[in-house]
Amino acid sequence: MEVRLSDYSENWINLFHAEAEFLKTIFKDEIVRFEHFGSTSVTGLKAKPVIDMMCIVKDINMIDSFNEKMLSLGYDVAGEWGIPARRLFRKGGEHRTHHIHFYQSDNPHIERHLIFRDYLRSHPEEVARYSLFKENLAKRFENTSEYSPAKKAFVKEMEHLALVWFAGNQKS
Repeated sequence: MEVRLSDYSENWINLFHAEAEFLKTIFKDEIVRFEHFGSTSVTGLKAKPVIDMMCIVKDINMIDSFNEKMLSLGYDVAGEWGIPARRLFRKGGEHRTHHIHFYQSDNPHIERHLIFRDYLRSHPEEVARYSLFKENLAKRFENTSEYSPAKKAFVKEMEHLALVWFAGNQKS
């Protein structure tokens, strides 16, 4: 898939909320809460215009029973997609608009994602650094199959900084 890097859009939060409201009509009582995470959730951050949503649920295994319904509504059903105990649905085909990541409420990936998001929201200088890094990668790589792995080490470094920041905030 082609890399589509965009300037931050205030409309991304509206797209998140609209999709969350729609998904509530499908998954109903299975949902504990929704979180907007990833680059589209951070003001000022350049991003692929795909809304990353976290749907935190009571029982991850129940989500599989919704696969046919989600397919009928135009979502790709990706299963765990490399992350155990996650379920991923993608909306929009080749021009994706949403990635919906389902996690059971006790999954440790939830905290990791939210700490990274909150770190970026609290550090505008890191948002600028990350945006510049993404811009440079997008100039080098046309496809997400090359772009995404190329940013992995940088993201890991930033996640580490976020975890250190979070741990320091817990002590005070």
